[in-house]
Amino acid sequence: MYSTNYQEESLTGATGVELVVALYDGTIRYLHRAMQCCEEDDVRGRRVAVKKAVDILMYLQARLRPDVGGKPAVALGEFYAAMFTMTLEASHFASVEQFEEVIACVRNVRDAWKIVARDPEAQRVLPRELRTREEKFVAAVPVVVVEEARVAWSA
Repeated sequence: MYSTNYQEESLTGATGVELVVALYDGTIRYLHRAMQCCEEDDVRGRRVAVKKAVDILMYLQARLRPDVGGKPAVALGEFYAAMFTMTLEASHFASVEQFEEVIACVRNVRDAWKIVARDPEAQRVLPRELRTREEKFVAAVPVVVVEEARVAWSA
């Protein structure tokens, strides 16, 4: 219970990209759990972990907007479909090696999103769909820069 509250609190105020990174982290965590279940011959646990990982991949794929994101969105859609298939195959064969391959691929794309999350220039060009409500509001409010007036005093 405590960890769920901590996780919720840690995502409060997160940007849209940081939330995407958190979803990738969740996918990786569930894939690691599925690997562990393979090693322990825990079929039910493996299926539960795989279902959660696949649910996240399907959510990410469903949120894509090829009409807005163009070729990168299409490429991500194909990536999610491939990871979905590879995850199911890894589960079917209870293959730790195949799970490791999926984790490596997901981690690679997650790391790219992490770089985007730290780049203020990239944040400015993100489509509105990847922004949180707060980010949309802040982006809509014009920023006015007021230069400090210099006053020379003389006695």
